Amino acid sequence: MNIYDYLVRAAGVDPQGVAVCLGDQLHQTWSTLDDRSRRLARSLAVKGQAGDRVLIASPNCAEFPEIMFGTWAAGMAVVPINAKLHVREIAEIIADSEPVAVLVSAKIAEGLQSIGEAAIEIGSEEYEVLFADTGASPVARGKDDLAWLFYTSGTTGRSKGAMLTHGNLAAMTDAHLADIDSPEGASALLHAAPMSHGSGLYMLPYVARGSRQVIPASGGFDPAEFCELCVMHEGVRAFLAPTMVQRLRLAQDDQTPFPTNLELVVYGGGPMHVSDMRAALAAFGPIFAQIYGQGETPMTITGLTREDHIDASDTVLGSVGKVRSVIELKIVGDSGERMPAGTPGEILCRGATVMAGYWHNPDATKATLADGWLHTGDIGTLDENGFLTLLDRSKDVVISGGSNIYPREVEEVLLAHPDVVEAAVIGSPDEEWGEIVVAHVVLSTDIPHTDLDGHCLAHIARFKRPKRYVVHEELPKNANGKVLKRELREV
Repeated sequence: MNIYDYLVRAAGVDPQGVAVCLGDQLHQTWSTLDDRSRRLARSLAVKGQAGDRVLIASPNCAEFPEIMFGTWAAGMAVVPINAKLHVREIAEIIADSEPVAVLVSAKIAEGLQSIGEAAIEIGSEEYEVLFADTGASPVARGKDDLAWLFYTSGTTGRSKGAMLTHGNLAAMTDAHLADIDSPEGASALLHAAPMSHGSGLYMLPYVARGSRQVIPASGGFDPAEFCELCVMHEGVRAFLAPTMVQRLRLAQDDQTPFPTNLELVVYGGGPMHVSDMRAALAAFGPIFAQIYGQGETPMTITGLTREDHIDASDTVLGSVGKVRSVIELKIVGDSGERMPAGTPGEILCRGATVMAGYWHNPDATKATLADGWLHTGDIGTLDENGFLTLLDRSKDVVISGGSNIYPREVEEVLLAHPDVVEAAVIGSPDEEWGEIVVAHVVLSTDIPHTDLDGHCLAHIARFKRPKRYVVHEELPKNANGKVLKRELREV
């Protein structure tokens, strides 16, 4: 099997149908997307062979679908990474994944060039040369062959590549169409969230159903633009982080058109407070579904359907739903024993969507997939009705705007500053972003916070840098010298 078959089917059913739009403008029909993907596959085959990787680093753009499907047609695996990463972080992933081609936005190409990394700028003349030859036939792949290398950080902040196979992505597609949404007739997937992550993964079930892919002209999420596109296109679906849902609701005023054709918002990637969900339901109606997943089991552990949101109790809205159709789930204690209903424990799951392992990291694979179960690192409870409630995300992780930020990574950068004696990073609740990064520091000299900001921006991505700094004479610690972050959260 090759998940490229989803595009083959769509192009066969409706070759002149709308496949990709940039804003409200037609960009590609299904036959054009199929043709360009095959042309790219031929050029990639010259650079490498089936099983090799192709890295993509760009804000959302109309070329994303042809790059992804062209990679799969060549029998290779896509490596889409967060375009907000620092160029040095991108370079680390390039070194780890060893791609045969690196396709990036103009800004990222310039940054990579400054540190000696070669890349092809998407949309450039060099990029278009990749489509000069006639198309190749798609390469056959098996269900266990690598399709997507999904880079996700561990608790240390060091990137690990979760190996998602063609079988994993096919199972994710089937589960979405079975559990969450089954579009019929004209419909559109509006990519307001990054296509390098959840929105790009959801491209598959909607291509399988022949739904057009709509990329905002801005390349990102602007509430007014989003609403306008929901008026221009029919049957709109979108994957949004909870913070995006709230920004969409808060943007409703006389200047912003109501998103009349918005039929489904799948939200996930961070906590959604019950009060915020009730406000969203009041504003837009029962158009919401929730998913809980991880990069290691993409978009697929549990979920709340649209129907689950109707007349739902606070308990249901505060949960992440019931186990998905391709997944087994259990809550276990410290000794691995299954916990009774309502008792907290670590969330473990297994099933057809669970990754094959971590790229070039057997130790992490062994620990995370111990005894055949994915150990999520998340703590939760399962009630007598089968609803899963998350009590804590993976240890200490800060989830801001749907992006994971790992405190240790930020702390190590701060401690590299010559005037920082101690550093502890936590998340603080924020109405817009869900959480923001707060750095508690002990300094050897009285330096302005802008110095710390500049230092962080030189080493890590902008979205990871602290939004607030709190200076202490010393950090609170227990008898063993461990910083008591619970006390810092009360400051």
